[in-house]
Amino acid sequence: MYAVRAGTCFDGETFRPGGATVLVEGEQILGVESFGYDVPAGCEVASYDGTLLPGLFDCHVHLVSDSSPGSLERAGAASDDELDALIATSMEQHVVAGVTTVRDLGDVRYRTLVARDRRTPGEPRVVAAGPPLTVDAGHCHYLGGAVTGVEGARAAVLERAERGADVVKVMASGGMLTFESDVFGVQFGDEELAAIVSTAHDLGLRVLAHSHSEAGVRQAVGVGVDGLEHGTCLTEEGPSVPHELFEEIAVRGITVDPTLGMDPGRMPPPDQIPPAMRALMERYRLTPATFKEIRTAQVAAAHRAGVRIVTGLDAGAAPIKPHGAVWRAVAQLADAGFAAGEALATATSVAAGDCGLGGTTGRLAASYAADLLVVDGDLAADLTALARPVQVVVRGRRLR
Repeated sequence: MYAVRAGTCFDGETFRPGGATVLVEGEQILGVESFGYDVPAGCEVASYDGTLLPGLFDCHVHLVSDSSPGSLERAGAASDDELDALIATSMEQHVVAGVTTVRDLGDVRYRTLVARDRRTPGEPRVVAAGPPLTVDAGHCHYLGGAVTGVEGARAAVLERAERGADVVKVMASGGMLTFESDVFGVQFGDEELAAIVSTAHDLGLRVLAHSHSEAGVRQAVGVGVDGLEHGTCLTEEGPSVPHELFEEIAVRGITVDPTLGMDPGRMPPPDQIPPAMRALMERYRLTPATFKEIRTAQVAAAHRAGVRIVTGLDAGAAPIKPHGAVWRAVAQLADAGFAAGEALATATSVAAGDCGLGGTTGRLAASYAADLLVVDGDLAADLTALARPVQVVVRGRRLR
């Protein structure tokens, strides 16, 4: 047994007055006590001046991609050994940044499921979708998940269930990393997308829909998906803020992961920006700063409408989204009107519930997994303190 103590503590749902002492035994939290709790004799105590909280979730990652230009596309042609090495490196980058659980939403040949099942000590917990469902020549077709027709869609969902996927990812719209795909329209017909959702639900699997276009969001909501990734609501006139659609998403209980948090300092030169993204930037005269403002305003409107938000970065997909930087997405929520505790919950307790791990991790409470993070600073006052981890614990294992 050992204990971790800090003067500021966020337990996954709220800040605990006066800090806390968390007792750990094996892989689990034995108890959460006051800061001044008198620990049992012989119990080692590590005390910190910063903030103690549950280990973070990144709800949207691509472990097979290292965030360099073209890396996700290259993953489609990589060998299993190359993919496994990329996955291991990506997971290390997450865990040293305090991310103890990742949800992978697009791999090749189910290699993230192999990493998940290996359960290597000190590596993050993995929730995995396998290759995302798309259409021929559609967004991320190079990852091997292209399907045709209603029966093909059903068969692909069944395959993922048989392989042990935790969730189904589908590309409802085109994407900015696939030039030939349509970021303003939809990829699947209504019957095909509905078949994916109904088949997944019959098998007990949730469906998360990549949706950059407003048309894609509306179609995905209409067929009953469980979550929306990005939700950028692009139209021919630019990104929209459809308030009535946000209200419907809230009423239906659909989760939105807006994948905020780009790092403008890692923006590649124009000739290395994916053509579709470059075309959008030129069309709408977008800069990283103006795009951030637009996305923040969209998320603020969704939050006001009561939409459940979780935090993912789209880590690994592009240079501006490196592994281990989900803190940027959490911090941006403050600009969208989230209180510090609300923002942190999107990457802890709320994220855990959305990933099917609500009774396992994401909170500091007895019998929960000992997934802990200590950061240098007071998160109640400054969410960017998440960028300064000083101790990470994964299932009871302390990283040095």
